[in-house]
Amino acid sequence: MNSNQENTPINILLADDDPDDCFFFKRALEKLEIPTQLTIVNDGEQLMKYLLENEEQLPDMLFLDINMPRKNGFECLYEIKHNKKFKDLPVVMFTTTNERDAINTVFKNGVHIFITKPGDFEQLVQVIRHALPIVTEQLFSKSKLKYILNA
Repeated sequence: MNSNQENTPINILLADDDPDDCFFFKRALEKLEIPTQLTIVNDGEQLMKYLLENEEQLPDMLFLDINMPRKNGFECLYEIKHNKKFKDLPVVMFTTTNERDAINTVFKNGVHIFITKPGDFEQLVQVIRHALPIVTEQLFSKSKLKYILNA
């Protein structure tokens, strides 16, 4: 990375309907001291509307919850990966679900990282700290490796 890239904030979109989870995610990013710009949407319909309205300047990565109102994470993931404008958007599943079928489904549908939400704030900081470089590296390498990160 050159010095310009190091100072450029990572543009993160979080799709999650739980206000506490959104608050702690934002605090965890602040604690990492990595330049980021966070946008939060609270349901699947808001997510898809945001992506359509910002298709010329998509986020660098999407942290996507499975259990959301109006359109769940599975539905959003399917729409994202089947839309040629969004299909290369790196998606990190960030959810309380840890069912093997759900994990297999999202990996088959194009997710690179699956994170089970930790209950502890310091664990949340650590899991995000590990996810960000994996996703940013995959932006450049187009790696097809899959990761499950648990705190």
